[in-house]
Amino acid sequence: MNGCFDNSNSLEEQFHTFFLNIKEFHDLSSVDLEIVIQSFHQQHYAADEEIVRYHDQTNNVFFILKGIIRIQYYALSGDEVILCDLPAGEMFGELTAIDGLPRSATAIAKTDSLLASIPDKTFWELIYAYPAFCNAILRRLTGQVRRLTERVFDFSTLAVRNRIHAELWRLARERMVSLNTAIISPAPTHAELACFVSTHREAVSRELASLAKINLIEQRGRDLHILDVAKLAKLVKEVRGSLD
Repeated sequence: MNGCFDNSNSLEEQFHTFFLNIKEFHDLSSVDLEIVIQSFHQQHYAADEEIVRYHDQTNNVFFILKGIIRIQYYALSGDEVILCDLPAGEMFGELTAIDGLPRSATAIAKTDSLLASIPDKTFWELIYAYPAFCNAILRRLTGQVRRLTERVFDFSTLAVRNRIHAELWRLARERMVSLNTAIISPAPTHAELACFVSTHREAVSRELASLAKINLIEQRGRDLHILDVAKLAKLVKEVRGSLD
């Protein structure tokens, strides 16, 4: 159930430790970080609990201290579109805080999660008060534009199998365990991967089976092992051209 954690000393220490993983605060001094933390409200969300809903009027900005948050929305047809899964250290909700418009997507806790939140007014106060935080937010927004540009390019120009390769490569780059291997753990289900790349589960199952036959991937329980990241990258770059 949604609610605040008890403010015991141990939980306050955990709260502070989790905050150190949020890259937007990495350049703040320890003194400034202590001041900033006091502005936040901590909340726990159980797995599958909704945090914000598409088009609602809330304005809080959320920082993920622990857990995984799924950002998604549903088309009028009922089809699910998964935009991304955000791990601990990421944030969401800043777009509404900046432009004042309704939420652009729904956020749901994929696992039990601990979040820190601030209202839009406090978010703006932090931007004006701490140049390092402001710079981090600008870099974050720039990164979002670049990722969306890449995704629009993929959806507009790539066949389904190539979009699957591109999504696997994106996931692999975030989970490298050696120079040329990665472990996606837990791996998205075939249905979830289909939602990421706008196709159907059967197409994903067929392509993953094809990749397994050439020893590029291997499913081990809930984990998907990418056995040759360089080869996967080559498959993507061959169809994307110069886009990196």
